[in-house]
Amino acid sequence: MRLSAMGDVAMTVPVLRAFVKQYPEVKLTVISRPFFKPFFEGIPNLEFFAFDEKERHKGFLGLVRLYTDVKKLKIDAFADLHNVLRSKIVSLLFALSGKKRATVDKGREGKKELTRAENKIFKQLPTMFERHAKVFEELGFHLDLSNPTFPEKAVLSAEILEIIGNQNQKLIGIAPFAQYDSKVYPIDLMKEVIAKLAENPAYKILLFGGGKKEIEILDSLSKPFENVINVAGKIKFQQELQLISNLDIMLSMDSGNAHIAAMLGVKAITLWGATHPYAGFLPFNQSLENALVSDRNQYPKLPTSVYGNKIVEGYENAMRSILPKEIIDNIQSLV
Repeated sequence: MRLSAMGDVAMTVPVLRAFVKQYPEVKLTVISRPFFKPFFEGIPNLEFFAFDEKERHKGFLGLVRLYTDVKKLKIDAFADLHNVLRSKIVSLLFALSGKKRATVDKGREGKKELTRAENKIFKQLPTMFERHAKVFEELGFHLDLSNPTFPEKAVLSAEILEIIGNQNQKLIGIAPFAQYDSKVYPIDLMKEVIAKLAENPAYKILLFGGGKKEIEILDSLSKPFENVINVAGKIKFQQELQLISNLDIMLSMDSGNAHIAAMLGVKAITLWGATHPYAGFLPFNQSLENALVSDRNQYPKLPTSVYGNKIVEGYENAMRSILPKEIIDNIQSLV
């Protein structure tokens, strides 16, 4: 069970792919929000169960109904990959019925030590993928994540091809937004990155985002260039996943798009402001060298937050310490 958020749900996918490959005799049922169902399509021995937050599974009685609904599938063990009140209640109900259960340890204490201003302990914490694997280990399934498999690149529909044009160029995805401002690279600097990349006619730059305000910004970023295309708002989520699977590289903030690219086997360069990959959220199978972090010599309190939701005075411009040239050089070296 993992209900949200998008990036967190995407981070379960590589672990579940490893599971079905190493334990083909075991059937998995993923409980999550209906929107995330496309993440899991094509994974063998995996069934998706849609969590109905607004009606059937709303509130405490709804969680009891969720338990009874899932119990009908003859569940032998329950893996709580969320560790919030709702998942804990369902987990407890399975435990009371005599089923095995295990809950992810989010490592909250270690994350506090990493992000606190004083007496900071700056060290790499276990990744979320390692934490998820440990849950299955507690249930009796040891997982080896060292040799991952990824889905084949999707065949792009005529509708997508009409939007992006021919595929002779290298496809570079850029997702310049995140849930919190402290994780968003300044738009004026992102303009520099896009403009420099667009100088190369061998590149096609695809911009990803969502929501009216973001789409307007992406339109303004793409307008001056023939080989920069804003795909936000033009295709469905399923099509977006298909398009991302065809990218040569994704440039993303510490956000869901980075994890989606990684779960599809696409190389990802990530930009980090208030947060840091040491908290365990480096995208799956990606190099730490491609996680470009704000300068800790200039901003010694970094990271100041696990999720980017804490604002620290004087740190508003931390991401300006990541120079556009550094980003461009990284992209060019990987492409």
